[in-house]
Amino acid sequence: MCLIVFSVNQHPHFPLVVAANRDEFFRRPTAAMDWWQSGVAGEEVLAGRDLLSGGTWLAVSGDGVVSAVTNVRESGEADAARSRGELPLLAQRHQPEALTGILLPDRDHYAGFNLVRVDSGGGWYFSNRDTHPGRQIHRGIFGLSNHLLQTPWPKLLRLRTSVSDLLRDTPAGHVDQLHETLIGQLQDTTPAPDRQLPDTGVGIETERFLSSPFINGEEYGTRATTIVSVGQTGEILVTEQSYGPNAEKSERRQFRWQRTG
Repeated sequence: MCLIVFSVNQHPHFPLVVAANRDEFFRRPTAAMDWWQSGVAGEEVLAGRDLLSGGTWLAVSGDGVVSAVTNVRESGEADAARSRGELPLLAQRHQPEALTGILLPDRDHYAGFNLVRVDSGGGWYFSNRDTHPGRQIHRGIFGLSNHLLQTPWPKLLRLRTSVSDLLRDTPAGHVDQLHETLIGQLQDTTPAPDRQLPDTGVGIETERFLSSPFINGEEYGTRATTIVSVGQTGEILVTEQSYGPNAEKSERRQFRWQRTG
């Protein structure tokens, strides 16, 4: 997952909206989003599944908790002892207060990562590249790519602004239209101008290639766009559009249910 924008309590009828693109090599085996056991007896999450290392990049619980991970872009990344794909599942099993205590002693066992856990009341963010890991998230619209939370990369700023504008103009009862429009916004292939590119040590050509919200490539690119909304009435809607090489659309899955309690 390489780009996430999430809105917490910025719309009277949609207290939580998450819009995300997952970027990955197309050769990496993946199972499409579905309900599956997260490792705790009797508990399921809605998530895609990494069939190589296990785990996932984004998971949704039955009561509308969304957890997601992105990598931190670094040159010469070394192999790590543990897979980052286990982190969203860990975040589904524990409250933020416990998560910070669990992750702090183990943070160096993972390659660079960002982990978010959000629901309609707020959220929590942790990065093992942050000098103060373990932050609470309150009201607002937030963006996360392959650096720290709210790092103003051009694609993050562009998507965050477009999501903000869309939410301002979306009335109640138009949740399907909201999802459809967000998917379109996440398919933006506009590259950033060279003068705005970050320098993450991967070279200018790679920075250009990775600078758009949607990455269109033959071997590596955006593989899935995922939209999650939690309505004021408790309706949860999740839409995932998958892609193959060269941005070819493949399967679309949608899940809708009513939160209880």
